[in-house]
Amino acid sequence: MKMKVFSNRTAKEILRDPLSLFFGIGFPVVLILLLTAINRNIPTDIFNIEELTPGIAVFGLSFMSLFSAQLISKDRASSMLARLFTTPMKASDYILGYILPLVPMALVQSIVCYLVAFLLGMEMTASILVALVMILPTSVVFIGIGLLCGSILNEKAVAGVCGALLTNLTAWLSGTWFSLELVGGTFKTIAYWLPFAHAVDMGKAAVNGNYSEIFSHFWWALGYGVLFMFISVIVFKRKMNTD
Repeated sequence: MKMKVFSNRTAKEILRDPLSLFFGIGFPVVLILLLTAINRNIPTDIFNIEELTPGIAVFGLSFMSLFSAQLISKDRASSMLARLFTTPMKASDYILGYILPLVPMALVQSIVCYLVAFLLGMEMTASILVALVMILPTSVVFIGIGLLCGSILNEKAVAGVCGALLTNLTAWLSGTWFSLELVGGTFKTIAYWLPFAHAVDMGKAAVNGNYSEIFSHFWWALGYGVLFMFISVIVFKRKMNTD
């Protein structure tokens, strides 16, 4: 009940900033429209709508990291958390209270991406539903990164780390914009030790109906999501004790 009440409050905080909400959902749509237009003039396989959309859906989730980091860093900077620390809430209650409203937001973002893809000619199949389910562990990865950064850094710092650094890491190491196979070597090895490329490949496998290939990537995304959640709880609990 405590966690539910806190998650409701977090949802209201998100809705009070409709511009950021619109940007987080709308920016991936702009990318799909732009890259599809480019692909019509300069055809390339990686920008085909079936290959592009799962990657854009993952890239768009990097904005969830910024939202979650800003939420928790704002609360830390204000007297909000200081007052809440006097309640019997646990660190896990706080972290789950931040996560629960953001996961539906991440799902809506992905749904919008796929709806736009349908309008641009992508075939509507049951495999899309599988791709949307597979976006959930990936959203937990990005939200977890944001919560961890927000627990450590101030609001100005999280804008740089989650806004600029993470979006660039996601862009370069996910295989959204170019094939990692073409680069190969150490770069490809590093990319596949991180969750971003696995998340994109998982989405592509789901969209194309290659369900046997999903789970080799699913466990990477889920594992990183659980890891970041666990670390976030530990770090937040330590902050509670020191603050």
